[in-house]
Amino acid sequence: MTGMMNPIQSAAPHAQSRYGGEGYETVVVSSGDARDFLALLKPRVMSLVVFTALTGMVVAQGAIHPVLAFAALLAIAVGAGASGCLNMWYDADIDAVMSRTAKRPIPAGRISPSEALAFGMTLSVGSVLFLGLVANWLAAGLLAFTIFFYAVIYSMWLKRWTPQNIVIGGAAGAFPPMIGQAAVTGSVTLDTVILFAIIFIWTPPHFWALALVKSGDYARAGVPMLPNVRGPDETRRQILLYTLLLAPVGVLPALTGFGGMLYLGVSVASGAWMLLLAARVYRRRDGDAAAKACWSLFGFSIFYLFGLFAVLIAEHGFGLMMPVAGG
Repeated sequence: MTGMMNPIQSAAPHAQSRYGGEGYETVVVSSGDARDFLALLKPRVMSLVVFTALTGMVVAQGAIHPVLAFAALLAIAVGAGASGCLNMWYDADIDAVMSRTAKRPIPAGRISPSEALAFGMTLSVGSVLFLGLVANWLAAGLLAFTIFFYAVIYSMWLKRWTPQNIVIGGAAGAFPPMIGQAAVTGSVTLDTVILFAIIFIWTPPHFWALALVKSGDYARAGVPMLPNVRGPDETRRQILLYTLLLAPVGVLPALTGFGGMLYLGVSVASGAWMLLLAARVYRRRDGDAAAKACWSLFGFSIFYLFGLFAVLIAEHGFGLMMPVAGG
């Protein structure tokens, strides 16, 4: 009698036998290559982490040697990749049944779960120790907590337990500016707390726009995303509410003095466009128009966040700061 085979097992790395002295032992041989291990690190997410951590470094009121700054950024990038790898290891069963993630290295069988776990743990420990040595232990501690928060609190608990998973879990992606500032100064100030708040509030409308389109995937995987638990209409309402909060919070750097006139203009204009796109998602609820509105918001939200942080880097790093009157 034949049984159903787990989609991960069916494509698992092949096994070979070798003589081990007292008999034959089975050795798992990975079929993954360097690209598969890189994919485990979620390079697109890693690039956002590096960019926001760099912003935290640039706005910090302090100085760091360029070589040490590069080394600290490398450690932060590796730590971000490690948390992504551990997330993929734990979520392999979910990824296997979702069209968006089924071709990832573990569900596709190119890398075994044990390999991914070992890889992620090694990078986690190494990145934290390296950051502590090249920068300071506050930055290293924040990086360690970020990895723990994403891999354990979000991936192992929140994601499968509550429709607010992405709201609370969004804190993991919001810590990098604070880590970057801590790497330079050994402290955290209001400036990077505001940057944390921007990323934290940005995450729900960004991710829920995608979740509305991919709700069928999450339903098959049994993940309690907001559209599946509270419905698409409530999700649209929450997207609009969070965007209404994000628009003024995004302007705060200019109002508190570490963003200048250029930042003020970009944050106001892009925040207004985010609101317009969120309103379209709220209004358009059926058919291709609804899906197009969601994709538009999802795509622009990435541009929005990169734009705000790029302007801060330009103002502080390239001498473009023009203070806002009264800021």
